[in-house]
Amino acid sequence: MEHLIQHFRKDEQPFIEQVVGWQREVEDRYAPKLTDFLDPRQRFIVMSVVGQVDELQVKSAGVFDTAERERMMIAPSYFEAVAEDFQITIFRVNYPAKFVQLKHPDVLGALLSLGIDRSKFGDIRVADSTAQFAVATEVADYVRANLTSIGKVKIHVEELDEQAPLIQTEEEWGEQLVLISSMRLDVVLATVLNMSRQKSQSLVTSGRVKVNWTEREHVSFELQEGDIVSVRGFGRFKILMTEGRTKKDKIRLQIGRLEQKS
Repeated sequence: MEHLIQHFRKDEQPFIEQVVGWQREVEDRYAPKLTDFLDPRQRFIVMSVVGQVDELQVKSAGVFDTAERERMMIAPSYFEAVAEDFQITIFRVNYPAKFVQLKHPDVLGALLSLGIDRSKFGDIRVADSTAQFAVATEVADYVRANLTSIGKVKIHVEELDEQAPLIQTEEEWGEQLVLISSMRLDVVLATVLNMSRQKSQSLVTSGRVKVNWTEREHVSFELQEGDIVSVRGFGRFKILMTEGRTKKDKIRLQIGRLEQKS
């Protein structure tokens, strides 16, 4: 356990311990364990903990292509999972698109207002005149009965069948090399987003910055390779790798910038 924890941040230790508990549960019961929806960082941790155990296998599904949030199944190596085992329901939101245009935060806010934890919801996809979202099947009936409005807009949700087309989102990551003085969050933000340190610090302290889907409000937070940084209003980038230092002791940092096309 200790050799695992040392490779992750201190605030990730409770989740690591939870994953170890899932692993032991599967080993003891010889039965698969289905998780709630996990973000990519959480799935990386699951694979780091469980993926090295020969007797176990880990599969994931989010239904949407390139889904960001997926449910994972930890199971004995002989278990053959099928799509239905992941228990994911896809809903379509029908609303008067002629008069209003829903956005991702609108749909997410309405779902969270039902009192259900975020981990029970997967990806939310929004197009010009409709929206779709994934939900854990165990709460699908509750969502169907209680999600009747989004903001002031009256809506109706219906479950999609397997043949119905899903909203597609294409993501392209463009690579970029930057020179930075340190891996502090405010320093990297200022360089990548081409802004002053004062502005980048303000973004952090105002709660507009997430690292690996966790809000970070300390400007001195140290970034690492593999981190994904989301800045409300400025998009998303990930730390691909550090490529040594220059003669002036600047860090060569390879980053990926997200260009999203719907």
